[in-house]
Amino acid sequence: MRNVVIVGTGPAGLTAAVYAGRANLNPLLISGPLPGGLLTQTSDVENFPGFPEAVNGYELMTKMQEQASHFNVEFLSETVESAELKPGGPHKLHLSSGETVECRALIVAVGSSPRWLGLESEEAFKNRGVSACATCDGAFYRGLPVVVIGGGDSAMEEANFLTRFASEVTVIHRRDALRASKIMADRAMNNPKIKFVWNSVVTEVFGENEVDGIKVRNVQTGEESVINCKGVFVALGHVPNTKAFAGQLDMDETGYISLEGATSRTSMEGVFAAGDCADKRYRQAITAAGMGARAAIDVERWLEE
Repeated sequence: MRNVVIVGTGPAGLTAAVYAGRANLNPLLISGPLPGGLLTQTSDVENFPGFPEAVNGYELMTKMQEQASHFNVEFLSETVESAELKPGGPHKLHLSSGETVECRALIVAVGSSPRWLGLESEEAFKNRGVSACATCDGAFYRGLPVVVIGGGDSAMEEANFLTRFASEVTVIHRRDALRASKIMADRAMNNPKIKFVWNSVVTEVFGENEVDGIKVRNVQTGEESVINCKGVFVALGHVPNTKAFAGQLDMDETGYISLEGATSRTSMEGVFAAGDCADKRYRQAITAAGMGARAAIDVERWLEE
């Protein structure tokens, strides 16, 4: 029986591991399908404190893992397929290997995944012009044209943010009206640096070593066209990686774990959550790390009680 198991090795999970390790809780850290989380797929990270010259995302997560390893943290390269949660514990995790792990306290830090278009060319240009985070990567496109794909609040927020850097922002939306709230839609529609291409879908991202543009098809007429750009921001929302815990933890309609007030406590006694799986507003490495610290402190106090 483990004192605490942490599921997920992104900034939230690794920070929780550092805090839990320093508290002599000897945590077990289960990596999940993407060790290090989404940040390992990001090139230069300029907005994480302590790295004035920017740091490669993979390198940053490697440093976090090295730091956690100094504090009696055990790493397990596995994926949680399902869970049996019990108020107050013990909690049982079923792994992809067929093994089972039990713990008194559980920290869920499984993160979320962007919704992508599903194009082969999109996959080929990820981190070379295709991104799902304007806050992370927008500053790399100063004075350059970019496109945003989507029509909801997140897409309008991304588009408005990108106007701080890009020469122009083109929003591609498959319908003839935005799904965004009126205030967000109006803000984007009234921004002179943003233009819209309606009733259209992206069929290809093209370029040599980096993105040079996209091919677009009008869904009503079938007409195809080309838009030259250097950055493609896919803003179709995120999907929290919480499937293994569905039906056992309170979540919103999209699968984000609900927390108790300003704590990391979930609806299940002895289960805590941190990072992007419980945060659909900010989704930043630094906020995830802060939530990981909060979760570990909550676990330590809960175990003492």
